[in-house]
Parts: sequence; C-alpha cells; structure tokens
Amino acid sequence: MQSASFSPTIEYARELDSRDDLARFREEFYLHPHTIYLDGNSLGLLSRRAERALLNALDDWKLLGIDGWTQGNHPWFTLAEKLGKWSAPLVGALPDEVIVSGSTTTNLHQLVATFYQPVGKRTKILADELNFPSDIYALQSQLRLHGFDPEEHLVRVKSRDGRFLEEEDIIAAMTDEIALIVLPTVLYRSGQLLDIERLTKEAHARGILIGFDGCHSVGAIPHRFDEWDVDFAYWCNYKYLNSGPGGVGSLYVNRKHFGTLPGLAGWFGSRKDKQFDMEHVFTPAETAGAYQIGTPHILSMAPLLGSLEMFAEAGMENIRSKSLQITQYLMDLVDHELAGMGFTIGNLRENNRRGGHVSLEHTEAARICKALKENGVVPDFRAPNVIRLAPIALYNSYSEVWNAVQILKTIMVEKKYEQYENKRGVVA
Repeated sequence: MQSASFSPTIEYARELDSRDDLARFREEFYLHPHTIYLDGNSLGLLSRRAERALLNALDDWKLLGIDGWTQGNHPWFTLAEKLGKWSAPLVGALPDEVIVSGSTTTNLHQLVATFYQPVGKRTKILADELNFPSDIYALQSQLRLHGFDPEEHLVRVKSRDGRFLEEEDIIAAMTDEIALIVLPTVLYRSGQLLDIERLTKEAHARGILIGFDGCHSVGAIPHRFDEWDVDFAYWCNYKYLNSGPGGVGSLYVNRKHFGTLPGLAGWFGSRKDKQFDMEHVFTPAETAGAYQIGTPHILSMAPLLGSLEMFAEAGMENIRSKSLQITQYLMDLVDHELAGMGFTIGNLRENNRRGGHVSLEHTEAARICKALKENGVVPDFRAPNVIRLAPIALYNSYSEVWNAVQILKTIMVEKKYEQYENKRGVVA
C-alpha cells in the first residue's frame, strides 16, 4: 500500500529532500560523481571524518611511535573501550557492555565458546536456515570442538516461504535440548526484523541463553539490548556504521554475565592494570573488554572514531525515522513505476518488521544488477534472485531514489539487462 501523500514525480522527491533534517550529513561523505550508491548495507561510504580520524592515527604512529599506546588524543591502549562506550547508545547498552574488537565471526566464536555450555540433554544450538553462512560455519565448528555432530546438534528453524521466519516457529523449537540460541536481528536477504524482545523473553522463560547477530541492523535500527535482557550480541561496523572495508567488529555482553571466563582467552582481555605484569595467570577485565583476544587493529578501528561522532550528532531515532521513510518511498515508486515487470517486493512492509533495505525479487536479478551498475546505480545481489537496495539515511537523498527507479525502469523497458549473463560476479 502506498503512502497517502505519495506522488511519483521528481518534484515530490525534491520536496522530501527539502524537509530532510539529515540532509546536511550528505556533504560529510565522498559521494561518487554520476553514481547512485545503494549498497551501504554491504559497505558504507567513506566520510571525511572517518578519513580524518584514520590520518590522525597515522600521525600518532608517525610522531609518537610506541608512545601512541598511552599518548595522543585517542591512546591505543584504551581505544577499544572508548569506541565501545561511543557504540553503546546505538544498541541500548551501558558503556562497559560493548567492546570494539575482532571480526564478526571471530566474536561469534568467542561468545559461543563462552556461553555454549552443554549439560545433560541440553546439548544443541538453535539457529535458523536463513542466517548468513559464516554464522552457521562458526556454530558447526563450535559443535565439532565439543565432540558433537552438527547435523544432529545444530537445529535450524525452517522458513515457511524461503523469505521470512515466524517467531512462533522459533519459539516452538526452544525445547529442553537447546543450550544456546543464536539468531540474526535482521535477515540479510529479506530484511525481516525479528522481535528481539519477545524471542529473548521466551528463551529465558525456558532457561536458554540467547544472542543476536546485529550486522544488518546496528546503525540503521535502534536496539535496547539491556532493556530486553539480551545475553550477548555481535556485529560488523563497515555496513551502516561506515568504518571501512574489513573494519573491526563489535560485541555486547550483558553485565549480568560479567565475571564469566571468556572461552577464548587472550592478553587484551586482561584487566588493564594487570596486562603488562606478564603473568601466566589470566586476570580478565571486569567488563566486556574481557572478551577481546589479541592486540587491537588500530588503523582499522580509527575510522570509527569519525563515524560514531556523526551518529551521536544525528541520533539513532532520527536515522531510523528517515530510513523507514526513504525505504517506504522506494517501495511506493517500485509499486507505481515497475508494475507488470516481474518484480516482487520480498521484504515485509510493516515498519516494525523490516530493516534498512528493500529486497526486490526478479528471475533476472543477477543480470539486472549488472545493468544497474553499468548505468550508474550500485545495488547488491543475493542469490538466487534478490536485488538489495539500501538508501542510507546519512547520505542518500529521495531524489537519488527517484532517479534510481527511473534508471531501473528504462533498463527493463529497453531490456538492457539481456546483454549480461544471469549469474553473480565473484563478489555479489
């Protein structure tokens, strides 16, 4: 259903842009000339502040050498904790419950190694069949390390339609054999936002710990992990948070679990005053910092200093508000301009059930994505038939969305996609 005030004209798009309170942040980013970038849910664009923060870190290395660990504006020794404190408001956590460290999959390994404690008949991990493959690989690996067969001990909730998960089906799978639950906040293909609060409540009612992969939500959707009593979470920072390719990940641990010995111990998980005692007895930090493993990747963390500064200024509620409005506008345009061209909107439309991107399904999706790129629109393809389009609140405009849909319409009317092979590239 289209918005009541929707109009398919460029004038309407420009009017929406004129009322956009976040429009001022566009000038903060390096926008590509003659290109409409709608792939910020895979890799966010570089901002001038992120660039400056990285250059400042290089200057600290150049001017301070090893003293950069304790000197400069952002001493490296406590940089992970500082960034964790700045990240905490994005997920509704206390400052010491978030740490910027490792990568998404490394952090998942750490958290499962810590909180997966099979006892008696509770030996299984509950996940879902639509989750990102890397999470499944990690869970299978952890089960093998415990001597269990993943085919039997990794329970994957089935999707009824290949797009979405039903919370009722997830809850029904929370049996007395489940020791741990790991789910996405937002499904990476369809963009479905799960009811995190409800699922957490149901898991705890059955005595099961539950954690969430926030890669496709943090930076686009406000969360309230503390209020919902989530046990743990982890996410990347290079998508909606614009920290750069391969940017360091983050993890959250509810403070009720502080004191739990990390499953994978490493020296940067030490209590700060003990770390350089060089003892062979591990004294873990009394915060989420305990779940760090190795030395922080300073140059990969630095851009996040500039990026998080912008998020603090913009406010997550404002970001979510525009994200919902601009994705709704995109869906309205698709309904109006692309009707009868074989497209299906493969995401839920309710505001409380969708994330930050729109999923267009089409049998020719791979070749349509190639045609879009050749014509100045950067989308994202996900097999077998999904075109993901993510207008980002901080740097995409409504006029860009209007132009992107017109380009897509021309590609379909003129069958420009037919010159391309209908298979993905090396990097989709």
